[in-house]
Amino acid sequence: MVMQTVLKEKLQAYITVNNPEVLNELQAGLSVSAYLEDKVSAVMPLVLHLLEEGKPSYIIEELALKEMTASLRPSKFNYIKELLESDFLDSYQAFSTAGVLTYECINLIEACKDIFETFSFSEDNEDDRFLKYAVIAKIHEYLN
Repeated sequence: MVMQTVLKEKLQAYITVNNPEVLNELQAGLSVSAYLEDKVSAVMPLVLHLLEEGKPSYIIEELALKEMTASLRPSKFNYIKELLESDFLDSYQAFSTAGVLTYECINLIEACKDIFETFSFSEDNEDDRFLKYAVIAKIHEYLN
């Protein structure tokens, strides 16, 4: 039971930092705890197997978190945030100073939704230059 609580806390912390758009959607639907429960329940067979093997808890937590966050990677939030910072520094700084950087990044994720779907955004193609150009163009359109 302790392991489940630790995993829920780690997953929520991960989502808060890397996928706030997911957390935002879950909070709107009042389903954060159900989501966390489902993710932790799905990974418990792996956790039990690793416990039986005598693996240390920090290894189990790391492997479980990696498994639970597989569908959340790569982070669209971090992708957008990094592009804003590298290609639209003035806007990035203005959003950051105003305290709306996370909010604006979430809006940009929604604005870029079709692009992410068209390119099937994944760890395999997050460095695709055409994806980057398409997202940059959409950010430019959003900002102007």
